[in-house]
Amino acid sequence: MDGKFKWQEQRTTTPDGVYRVLRTAILDGTVPPGEQLRETHIAADLGISRSPLREALTRLEEEGLVVKIPFRGSFVVEVSARDVAEIASIRLLVEPYAAELSAPTLRGPERLRLKQTIEELYRATDKHDIPASIDAHLRFHRLFYEFSGNSALQSLWNGWENKLRLYFAVDHPTYSDLHEIAVEHERLAALALDGDIDAFRDEMASQFRNALRVNANEA
Repeated sequence: MDGKFKWQEQRTTTPDGVYRVLRTAILDGTVPPGEQLRETHIAADLGISRSPLREALTRLEEEGLVVKIPFRGSFVVEVSARDVAEIASIRLLVEPYAAELSAPTLRGPERLRLKQTIEELYRATDKHDIPASIDAHLRFHRLFYEFSGNSALQSLWNGWENKLRLYFAVDHPTYSDLHEIAVEHERLAALALDGDIDAFRDEMASQFRNALRVNANEA
């Protein structure tokens, strides 16, 4: 674990600062799924006490990125290819419906928010900023569920988001050109706003085939 963690901005001992650096290390793949986060090693590496570290680990656990196993310690959560394939199969059924329901809002009062999310995705992918690209990627899809006006759809997304976050931490670095993720999502946005839900579904299916290609044998 020594030497893995780097402070992004300025050295800090606050729980929020520790949380941010650990979260980045998880999402950029520095600390892979299944790896143990050893408190003693991390505290020594970052030059901090155990108290802010434990607060940060609790926050990461609440976010679904870390699991604490009694008498063993804290580990980065693992998401299997089968988990992702099962989520994808349901998303192919319900996300086009969420896009259809949310389209009037996204064409109107929230159009700027959709545009800004796509711009953030372009900026993050062009900088090859994996954590920021994952955040923007998830924020984009969340908009369809959030503005669908359907609480059951919103609950589905809330249940998937953390698993998808960990999957994207593995998936995003596999792109030869990360910029393509932003291009794909701009296409999805255009189809949703045009009301072409069949084409939206076809585009999602194409993107999912690409995303799951690496794990197809495992799923």
